[in-house]
Amino acid sequence: MEGDCLSCIKYLMFIFNFFIFLGGAVLLAVGIWVLVDPMGFSEIVAANPLIFTGVYFILCLGGLLFLLGFLGCCGAIRENRCLLLFFFMLILIIFLAELAAAILGFIFRENLTRQYFTKELKHHYQGSNSTDVFTTTWNAIMTTFDCCGVNGGEDFEESLFRLLNPTKMVPEACCQRNHLLGDMMFMSREDCLKGSMLIRHKGCYSAVVEYFETYIYLAGALAIVVLTIELFAMVFAMCLFRGIQ
Repeated sequence: MEGDCLSCIKYLMFIFNFFIFLGGAVLLAVGIWVLVDPMGFSEIVAANPLIFTGVYFILCLGGLLFLLGFLGCCGAIRENRCLLLFFFMLILIIFLAELAAAILGFIFRENLTRQYFTKELKHHYQGSNSTDVFTTTWNAIMTTFDCCGVNGGEDFEESLFRLLNPTKMVPEACCQRNHLLGDMMFMSREDCLKGSMLIRHKGCYSAVVEYFETYIYLAGALAIVVLTIELFAMVFAMCLFRGIQ
C-alpha cells in the first residue's frame, strides 16, 4: 500500500511540475513579447524604472520556473533525492520572492495612479524633443493608443511643455490623423496646436487601462494558479523525498 501511495505522489508531482514548466514558458513568452516591441512598448519599459524592473523580473521568474519544472519532472520520475531536495529549496525561494514582489507591488501602487502620471507629465514632458526618453515615450504612447495626455489635453496647462512651447496648447502627438491619407497626415495641424476640436480627447490613462484590462485579469488568475501549483509541488516533493529509501 505504501508503494502505491509513493507511486501516486510521484506521478502527481510530475503532473504539477509539468504545469510549472508550462507556466514558466508562458512568463518567458510574455516578457520576450514585451521586449521585442510589438507596439512601441520597449520605449515605455525603458522610461519607467518600475515597469523596467517588472519586465525583467517576469523574464527571470519565467526562466527559473521553466528550469524548476524540468528538474521536478526529472527528480520525480527518476526518484532522485538530491534533485528533489534541490527542487524543493529553489521553489521555496521563488515562492517567497513572488510573495515579496506582490507585497512591493501593493506598497508602490501609488506610482501607478492617475495623479502620479499627471504630475510626471507636467514636470518632464517637452513636446517634440526626440533626445529625451520620457518625451519620446509619451509621444509613442499617445500615437499608439490614439490619446492625449493622462486625462486629456488640459494636462498640458501650466506644464513644462507650455513653458517651452508658449504658442502651442497641445503637442503634435495629440493631433488627430487622417487615416485615409496615412497616419503621418494631420487633420489640421495648426488648428490642433491652437487647441481646437481636432485633438484626441481621450486620456491615455483610460486608454491604456482599457487595453490591458483583460490581460491584467488573466495575469492575476495565472499568478494565483502558479502559486497554488507551487505549494502542492513543494508538499509532494517533500513527501516523495521522505518516502524514497
